[in-house]
Amino acid sequence: MKPKVLIVRTAGTNCDKETEFAFKTAGADTYLQHINYIKQKKDLTSYQIICIPGGFSYGDDLGAGKILSLEFMCWLSDELKKFIDKGGLILGICNGFQVLVKTGILPDLDFKQKITLTSNDSARFESRWVYLKVDSKSVWLKNLPDVITFPIAHGEGKFYAEGDVLYKIEESGLVALRYVDESMNLAEYPFNPNGSVNNIAGITDYTGRILGLMPHPERFIFKHHSPFWKDKQISPFGIEIFKNSVAYFK
Repeated sequence: MKPKVLIVRTAGTNCDKETEFAFKTAGADTYLQHINYIKQKKDLTSYQIICIPGGFSYGDDLGAGKILSLEFMCWLSDELKKFIDKGGLILGICNGFQVLVKTGILPDLDFKQKITLTSNDSARFESRWVYLKVDSKSVWLKNLPDVITFPIAHGEGKFYAEGDVLYKIEESGLVALRYVDESMNLAEYPFNPNGSVNNIAGITDYTGRILGLMPHPERFIFKHHSPFWKDKQISPFGIEIFKNSVAYFK
């Protein structure tokens, strides 16, 4: 049987169709639903995977992902806890990552916000391809090479955590992806496009089943999506993330 994927959309979501296509290409059954319908039905445990895709939910009012995170906390927190306890996978891409940190699902699954994604140091919207060092053995990132490339497109992508929280994230091995240069070295702008502390581009929870990342894997499903597609070494790394989630339930 194919795993069932719930893809959450709302006003301002704009990467939902690409994300649905990626999951379908990877072999999943997809259900693209508006948050209002999800709040009414409250049946999250009937799915194996939940994805919050990218975009600008509610126009980034109150900060990127904030209003959607409040909807999850106020109407769906119990359902989310049941879903997580059941062993489901969660993926938050860009705006979805912002939602996961503002609900407090990442990093500690306790629904208390400890970290944030805030305005880029450049004070402008950044859209470019970046190099990423894979620092995690999460199910989502299984069998990926040490360095991959994905596109980013965001205005509030700077990962920030204060001392004790950052130390715990690092020591617990929760960092999934880091911005690097072509030689796998930690580097400043433009390689770190937003000024994220410790060059963090994505993190997981302690189980590795919940992944949040600012780059867009759904925009690198085919080799020709890359501006460097003629390079024989280029591989469409994005599709592997979605295939890994499907394979997890087979």
